[in-house]
Amino acid sequence: MGFLDKLFEFFQTTGFYQLFGNFLDGGWKNFVMIAVSLLLLYLAIKKQFEPLLLIGIAFGMLLTNLPGAGLYHGELWTEFMTEGSPYYHSYGHIMSYGGFLDYLYIGVKTCIYPCLIFVGIGAMTDFGPLISNPKSLLLGAAAQVGIFATFIGCILLGFTQQEAGSVGIIGGADGPTAIFTTSILAPHLLGAIAVAAYSYMALVPVIQPPIMKLLTTKKEREIVMKPLRQPTKTEKIVFPIVVTIFVALLVPDATALVGCLMLGNLWKESGVAERLCKTAQNELMNIVTIFLGISVGATATAETFLNSNRDTVINIGGKAITLLRLPTIEIIAMGIVAFGVATAVGVLFAKFMNLFTKNKINPLIGSAGVSAVPMAARVSQMVGQKANPSNFLLMHAMGPNVAGVIGSAIAAGVLISLLG
Repeated sequence: MGFLDKLFEFFQTTGFYQLFGNFLDGGWKNFVMIAVSLLLLYLAIKKQFEPLLLIGIAFGMLLTNLPGAGLYHGELWTEFMTEGSPYYHSYGHIMSYGGFLDYLYIGVKTCIYPCLIFVGIGAMTDFGPLISNPKSLLLGAAAQVGIFATFIGCILLGFTQQEAGSVGIIGGADGPTAIFTTSILAPHLLGAIAVAAYSYMALVPVIQPPIMKLLTTKKEREIVMKPLRQPTKTEKIVFPIVVTIFVALLVPDATALVGCLMLGNLWKESGVAERLCKTAQNELMNIVTIFLGISVGATATAETFLNSNRDTVINIGGKAITLLRLPTIEIIAMGIVAFGVATAVGVLFAKFMNLFTKNKINPLIGSAGVSAVPMAARVSQMVGQKANPSNFLLMHAMGPNVAGVIGSAIAAGVLISLLG
């Protein structure tokens, strides 16, 4: 074999050859995915769209779509749940033949990363506003209607029940919960759902205000609520314990998420585990965020992200015409529907509660029932102050906001229980 032959043989092993040599035979999809990953990196860095996680997701997407590296093997995970496959429930095959991103993805497949993220969220969350105003729990629950309304919409679009449940959970505006649910119900949609969930979380200040203003009058937005009482330390310690027991007995499939959330909060409120609380807030949260972002991004391969297996055939003038449908685009579209419905129902339910309460609730805090903590609460504060500069809704909005975290985890447990 001559030098030129060896040089050509080497060239055939490079990603350049695989990328350009197979361009017409599906290689163009890799170009599209690389472009999408670069766009997400731009949005995360330049526009600061959830940069802590979106940078990792986008870079994982970039790595998995560069041919030849062998960092992630979708076929290992596609057949992981297929009985009769050599990869069925076999981490051994993955550890033997998998790449770097396959190893990291085990933490997603086993739902370890979302649960550990919830430990950190619990350690940073103050449930005081919710304890002081238990009625705000109803607002957090009302906002979860967006999840189930989107579930029905996705069924009508032709998604399977498991896929519809995974898409619907975007309405909870809780990234770890969306990843947790999708990892169990529809792992092939994980990349698209993660991108949609975190993109819309970053767009809370853009999406919510128009809906809030449309559904409320200026007089309603000007409502000043009474200051919240300060809950006792005993209440703050008992709360996570009671919630864990109640949720575990009511929806066992939500125990992992809610239990981890409440464990982190108990470390915070007990006052005797400061070192563990700080670790959960910082080191643990940061490390898991890195692993979660990269491994979730790795699932967004060209084959799954640009899959068009839901093409619709329509008949026009006796001629059958196939309409190309991209589930990823539908997921992103339904995600904003889920988010919008959740916001609207939260506001409308607050107005409904005002029909029966003496101390009126500012309906704006109902929009914080989505669990984008604390961004949604800050949006309620911002819109309220524009109507009445002397109005301070932040702490009031934090009640339904943290209730939304619990509510979305419970909704996830219900979906997993019914559809898993």
